[in-house]
Amino acid sequence: MEPGGRIVTRTWPHDNEHIASITVARDDVVLEEASATEPGVFNQVHGPFSTYQRHVEVSPDAITETTTYRLTIPWFGWLFRIPIKQVLRRRVSHRGWWSPPDRLDATQVLVIGLLAAASMSAAFINTLFTQTAKFAADDFGVGDSGVGYAGAIVRAGIIVALPAAVLADRIGRRRVMVAVAWIAPLLSILGAAAPNFAVLVGTQTLARPMGIALSFLVGVMAAEEVPKNTRAYAISVLAMASGFGAGIAVSSLALADLGPGAWRLVYVVSAIWCIVALDLTRRLPETRRFVAAAVERTAPRVPLDRKRMALLGSVAFIGNIFISPASFFQNSYLSDVRGYSAGLIGLFSLVVGTPAAIGLIIGGRFADTHGRKPLIAVALPLSTLAVVLAFAFGGPILWAFSFLAGITGSMVFPAMAVYRTELFPTGNRTRAAGIITALALLGGIGGLIGTGQLIDAGWSYGTVMGMFALAQVVVTIIVITSYPETAHQELEDLNPEDATLIIAGG
Repeated sequence: MEPGGRIVTRTWPHDNEHIASITVARDDVVLEEASATEPGVFNQVHGPFSTYQRHVEVSPDAITETTTYRLTIPWFGWLFRIPIKQVLRRRVSHRGWWSPPDRLDATQVLVIGLLAAASMSAAFINTLFTQTAKFAADDFGVGDSGVGYAGAIVRAGIIVALPAAVLADRIGRRRVMVAVAWIAPLLSILGAAAPNFAVLVGTQTLARPMGIALSFLVGVMAAEEVPKNTRAYAISVLAMASGFGAGIAVSSLALADLGPGAWRLVYVVSAIWCIVALDLTRRLPETRRFVAAAVERTAPRVPLDRKRMALLGSVAFIGNIFISPASFFQNSYLSDVRGYSAGLIGLFSLVVGTPAAIGLIIGGRFADTHGRKPLIAVALPLSTLAVVLAFAFGGPILWAFSFLAGITGSMVFPAMAVYRTELFPTGNRTRAAGIITALALLGGIGGLIGTGQLIDAGWSYGTVMGMFALAQVVVTIIVITSYPETAHQELEDLNPEDATLIIAGG
């Protein structure tokens, strides 16, 4: 057996029912065909396994089914090992909550695994300054207004990421992703040596955009690789991996309690993501859609659809007027108003945030099977209300509303995020994602500056968040009235510019 391979053996009663089901080719998690030369042997035609063979032996007393397989899912294979084994043993359905709506092939599961690791790295880098800013500011004697301005400046660094978006459309997603996967953690580490708050802000104004570039490249590559009924599911899986990365940043925050200036140790932790960069360098392939588009590169470059860009860009800008300060000032609220220590803030974030993975999976599957817009119409207002109430109450009510906000916000995330890659053709998909991300950050800058000034002027956190929540009401209205429904459609159907692409393996 090939190293890393696994064997599943099961014996069945010898009766007509089992002969009819076991001795025919499977069409579930794997599509099989019977071997033309070896009786009782079935091979994979399409499926997620890098190697696969099933052998059926029928005796007078029993039917013995032996399946040999190898499933290569980098980094997160342990999550799927037991479900896949139970499907192969025919003990659970391949349509379980954990599985994608479409059957994936071996390249697709490899890519999703690698992108999940990249998502962890991107989330850590993007969360790092948000989590440590308050502690660094206190160390350097900077107030809430200064923290708000610092958050705005770091977000304005998105301009540094835009060249990566343009290059990815020209020279390939893989090459640019590998580059930023190395640059992001290496720049982040510099924050540990910052002699003052201004230098810390400067280092992260360069580092965080590389994490952002890594994040939107992950989204583009996922959309271009997975089948049409699995795009939102893929986003949910990658968002779940992002949660792990952000969770590592949050957990590392406990280091800040070790003493004055100990927040610097959190920046040192960035070095671990160089391991992910090395793995991407070794194993990440180029997307099949980009390869297909490169073949037709003699055609004129397609300009960005201005109507779609205005639609998605406005939603990103308006929505982040609320989302960015709600995220960025959470630690300040917990520390200044509720008296939480760094360690308790980390525990709070993990307890209320970790279960959000459930919302991501539920939301991703619902968006793929039932549509994006119905989910957004319900979950987005509910999550916004829960966030506002979490900033208005303390004690168990704070934890309860934060938990609800995490679950419902996670449910809506895949449906909202997947639009950024679905509504633009291969030739400018990454550029569009970069511009939309930049507009989102600009909206966030306004929210951060406004929140910092209002808090310093004596406004309560609950009042400020309640006012900015009106932005989410506007977003919900725009999505419901103007967004197209993209579920169950190929990217080439949504973008006629790509209609002539011949996708290898598609």
